[in-house]
Amino acid sequence: MKVAIYGKTYNEETLAYVVALLDELNKEKAKTYIEKEFYTFLSTYKNVGPYDIFTETKGLDSSFDLFVSFGGDGTILRAVTYVRELDVPIIGVNTGRLGFLSTFNKENVRKLVKEFVAGAYTIVERSLVEVSADWGMEAFGGLNFALNEVTISRKDTTSMITVETHLNDEYLTSYWADGLIVSTPTGSTGYSLSCGGPVIEPTAKSLVLTPIAPHNLNARPLVVSDDTVIRLRVSGREESHLVSLDSRIIDIENGREIVIKKAGFTVKMVEYTSESFLKTLRNKLLWGEDKRN
Repeated sequence: MKVAIYGKTYNEETLAYVVALLDELNKEKAKTYIEKEFYTFLSTYKNVGPYDIFTETKGLDSSFDLFVSFGGDGTILRAVTYVRELDVPIIGVNTGRLGFLSTFNKENVRKLVKEFVAGAYTIVERSLVEVSADWGMEAFGGLNFALNEVTISRKDTTSMITVETHLNDEYLTSYWADGLIVSTPTGSTGYSLSCGGPVIEPTAKSLVLTPIAPHNLNARPLVVSDDTVIRLRVSGREESHLVSLDSRIIDIENGREIVIKKAGFTVKMVEYTSESFLKTLRNKLLWGEDKRN
């Protein structure tokens, strides 16, 4: 078994859980690689290793059986930029708070290895969205995809922006709002949900357009097929606006067209039998806790 370990939580509390995972992997005689900066952190506080390392551009390939992310949902979003099209399954160990992607409890980290070896899991393919533009892609630095969402938002102003929106070359509407979220099913439990968007099952073949604080109050979240090509153009009082792809943010001049569509590859997520999506919904959203149910 070949396993990659990645983390963005650089605190001593995390150490015990990482060490427990490493110990369990060693029992299974796994070949373990650790992301370079995370390995430096671990080595500073704990005598671990030696282990091979990897970076965002070197050391990972499709021969890996598992990619373990230590942190919250944001860490998994960053982990996707490491895995990209390699088809390496990702599992998140939650060391944060509310996590819909990073679902495995840190206290049960040894169980993560045991259940994986026992085959008590399924692989769920999560779709992504990608951004393109005929005026150049340099600003995206080669990372023009997002697992959760692409968000268009205002910059350096309290004034609304206008987001002219076309679906498959047909005009939809112009949103007067603080911005617009184009979310995948995976991202439906993220920013989109906090703006009133629907929860969508991860394997649904859909995208969601969710306006952020719209002034035209009849504007509501819209679910469309994931083969829809979405074209956006922003106007407003400022010269530019922000475009974020998950946690990566760039500045784009107003008036330039942005094209958003389903990416040509998927990311594989490990869903353990003991940690299903529906169980996560019940736990995180407290569904069923109302005694009247």
